[in-house]
Amino acid sequence: MDIKMLAERFYNYSLQIRGFSKNTVNRYKSIIDPYCEYSNIAEIGQVSEKNIRQMFFHGRMERKWCSGTYICNYRALKVFFDWCIKEGHMKDNPMLCLELPRLEKRLPVKLTKQESSRLLEVVFNYPYDYEYLRYRNYAIFSLFLFAGLRRSELLKLKLTNIDIENLTIFVSQGKGSKDRMIPINFTLAETLKRYLVERKRLNKTCPELFCSLNRNMGYTSEGLRRLVKQIREASGIEFACHKLRHTFATLLLENGADIYSISKMMGHREVNINQIPYVSEEEASLWIKELENSIW
Repeated sequence: MDIKMLAERFYNYSLQIRGFSKNTVNRYKSIIDPYCEYSNIAEIGQVSEKNIRQMFFHGRMERKWCSGTYICNYRALKVFFDWCIKEGHMKDNPMLCLELPRLEKRLPVKLTKQESSRLLEVVFNYPYDYEYLRYRNYAIFSLFLFAGLRRSELLKLKLTNIDIENLTIFVSQGKGSKDRMIPINFTLAETLKRYLVERKRLNKTCPELFCSLNRNMGYTSEGLRRLVKQIREASGIEFACHKLRHTFATLLLENGADIYSISKMMGHREVNINQIPYVSEEEASLWIKELENSIW
């Protein structure tokens, strides 16, 4: 059977039946499609241990895959072939012939407190053409650093997800289709208030929290990508959105917050509460107050 047709059915199954996110399905596509092209195969029957080994050897030696990339490719193809076996299109999974490399143990890449302070200063003092951009962009980077949001979570935030009075943010259906509440402190709430005043002044009525300047619609992934590039060049600090999320988590940990509290705020999997002593979320946010006080 045509492997590309099978792959499309697998993508639909993953999206509609398994409930995987579009990002997960797109990651499957970015791995399965290149495998078919590299191995020059059109039928599922052409999949073999030989061309699997060839592609992974090429990735490791020629494309310099790190262990994480290697394992990500392995898992995506294994899940696809497992599904093909379940559907009766294959008998054995050729991925089982591969040996997995040991995953490197590295500390998360993060910014220091000084770099975080400088980054926010640059965001706020940048010579924007419109004041709306100043308060919107400052609110965006404050949420990355002070709430640990993922990029997709920030872009999907609705105006109704922000409860300034009760100092909470509701993240609806984050990674893994999980809802969670994130506590915020007073200074971050004030930052959001200032942005909301500007938002109202420009008569923005779209449901998304962050809006485009010229149109009454939510801020886009491409717009955020351009903004990050702009601030990166202006500040001279190398960062990406996920690095700011790592900064939030690592600095919380360094300042005494326990792993359980951090994992709950960031939307990670459950941590065994019997093994880790609980510390309140107020204590976990102490470093945020210290950082904000150094800016305002």
